[in-house]
Amino acid sequence: MKKSIEKKKITKSKIIEYIMNNRITSKVELSKQLNISMPTVLTNVNELIEKGIVKEIGEYESTGGRKAKSIGINKSYCYAMGIDITANHLGMVLVNLGGEIEKMERIRQKFSEEMSYCIQLSKLVNHFLEDMDDIEKLLGIGVSIPGIIYPKENMVIKSHALQIENYSLSFLEQSLSYPIYFENDANAAMLAEEPQKYKNAIYLSLSSTLGGAFCIDGKLCLGENQKAGEFGHIILVPGGRKCYCGKNGCADAYCAASVLTKDTEESLEIFMERLSKKETDAEQRWEEYLDYLAILISNLRMAYDMDIILGGDVGAYLPDYMISLGEKVLEYNGFDRDLTYLKNCNYKREASAVGVAKHFFYDFVRQN
Repeated sequence: MKKSIEKKKITKSKIIEYIMNNRITSKVELSKQLNISMPTVLTNVNELIEKGIVKEIGEYESTGGRKAKSIGINKSYCYAMGIDITANHLGMVLVNLGGEIEKMERIRQKFSEEMSYCIQLSKLVNHFLEDMDDIEKLLGIGVSIPGIIYPKENMVIKSHALQIENYSLSFLEQSLSYPIYFENDANAAMLAEEPQKYKNAIYLSLSSTLGGAFCIDGKLCLGENQKAGEFGHIILVPGGRKCYCGKNGCADAYCAASVLTKDTEESLEIFMERLSKKETDAEQRWEEYLDYLAILISNLRMAYDMDIILGGDVGAYLPDYMISLGEKVLEYNGFDRDLTYLKNCNYKREASAVGVAKHFFYDFVRQN
C-alpha cells in the first residue's frame, strides 16, 4: 500500500514538473513524453486542475477529430522570493510558479556581520513583499551567498567576498519570518537554468566576483567539501594579478565583471555603453577580457567536455559578442570546431536570486 502511494506521488510530481518546464502541453504529450498511460495522465491532470495548480489555457489546432485542450501551470498558484547577498548590494526577486520574475529590486546595502544588517534586511524584505495580494501564497525565501555553505548547518564556512569565516546564518534566518533556504550564489544561478535543457553543464557566473557551478545528470555536483566549481580561483596566469583571495593569477582577477570597471569606478552598464560607442580604452579592455575568458572556457571544456553557460552580469551582455568570443576560444581549443556548447544564460539579471527561489518550487513538486 505504501509503495503504491509513493508511486502515485512520484508520477504526479513528474507530471507537474513537466508542465512547469513546458509552457504549453497536452494530456497526449504528457502520456507520450513521460511514458505514462493515458488513464493515469487523465486522473492526475484532472486532480491538478481541481486543485488549481494546472489550468486549461486553450485548444490545439484540430487534426480532424475533437480539438485537444492545451494545459499549462497556473503561474499565480504560489510564489517564492529570492535574495542575492553580495558585499555591497542586495538583489531581490519575486518569482511565480511559472519561473517568471514578477518583481525585481536591487539596492545598495553593504554586508555586515552585525545584527543590524539582519534587522535592516528584514525591513527591506517586508517592504518588498508588502504589495503581494495574498502573502499566504509565498512558499518561502531563498538566500544566495557568495561562499562555501553548509545548508543543513546554516553555516558559511568561508566567503572571501564577504570576508567571513564560520559564520552562522541563524540570525538571518530568525530575522525573516518565512521558511528559509540558503545556497551558494553560483549553484543558485545554475538552478535558475532549465533543468530539462541542461543535464550536464557548467555555469560561469561572471559577476563582481567569478563564481562557478556544474551539474551532472541534472544534479549539482558539490564535491566532498562543498568546494566544487570554484573556477574563479583556478590559476589562469601564474604569478599574475593579485586576487582578493590572496593568491596571484586567479581567473577571478581576469574574468570577473569588476575587471572591466574597477579602475574607473564606473558601473558595468556604463562600461558597456562606452564599448557600444567604440571608445578606444573600452574596446582594448574588452578585447583583453575576452582573451582571458576564452582561455578559461577552453580549459573548462578540456576538463569537463560539457555545455558551458555564460551567466552573471557580464553574461547578460555576451549574446552580442559571441562571434568574437568564439573566434578567440577556437584559437585555444584544437579539439572542437563546433562552438554550440557555448550557451547564453536564461536569466540576464538576478539569476542567483531566481535560482534560490526556485528551490521552493522543487520542494512543492515533490510534496504534491
